[in-house]
Amino acid sequence: MSFDFARALRPLHISLVLVAALCGCAKDRAETTGSLAQSATLAPPDWRQRAEALSDQYNKNPDDPNIAIAYAQALRGNGQQAQAAAVLQQASIKHPKNQAVLGAYGRALADTGQYQQAFDVLSRAHTPDKPDWRILNAQGTVLDQMNRHAEARRYYNTALKIVPNEPSVLSNLGLSYLLTRDLPRAEKALRAASLQPNAEPKVKQNLALVLGLEGKMAEAEKIAAGDLPPEQAEANVTELRATVAQQSQTQPNPWKMLRQSQKTASNG
Repeated sequence: MSFDFARALRPLHISLVLVAALCGCAKDRAETTGSLAQSATLAPPDWRQRAEALSDQYNKNPDDPNIAIAYAQALRGNGQQAQAAAVLQQASIKHPKNQAVLGAYGRALADTGQYQQAFDVLSRAHTPDKPDWRILNAQGTVLDQMNRHAEARRYYNTALKIVPNEPSVLSNLGLSYLLTRDLPRAEKALRAASLQPNAEPKVKQNLALVLGLEGKMAEAEKIAAGDLPPEQAEANVTELRATVAQQSQTQPNPWKMLRQSQKTASNG
């Protein structure tokens, strides 16, 4: 499978990062792209099976906040965003001070495009005296989706004071700059993220896109190809070239492209 450079414009991997911040419990600690460690690589059929299994648990224990969070995560993985939000809305009513529930609910609201409400809920998912860098990162991504990029970067930078060089935060910061076409700063942040040992492959994908948009195609193609088998490397480079060419010719609004990729993802 080749890289999807259109989806690289999602803060995206923001949507996955958010889950990391939201679960708020050690057993659900996410990978740097944010999906649950135990289920980040599950194929859609496995997400469906997990959702079905957790549905039974949820029906038997609707007041258990941990089951509600896990069930909502499975629903999101299966593309059932609205249902996930509904599950977490009920959990937040029953557990209005449970920060893990509030975090997950805020993420679910962002999934459905309710960004202001998502931000408000996320703001209650931690406190100023005990800030959670994952929630700060999540708040930044929501602000980016509301085109409030300067504010978003303040949240990312605050998170980086807690976890310096955290690749998921650096990557989101870079994508925030990409959204406003500040390519030098986007490159700087994404390059720093890519150098971290726990950086996800998606980080280098995003860096390759930025380098390509800057005209640094030789380095961009090298990064896009990586250490992949020849056929996959060639497919990645071809897709990178097409994306950069489209951007250069039409200069579309990157935010419009981001929103379209989100719509495609939610319908898939």
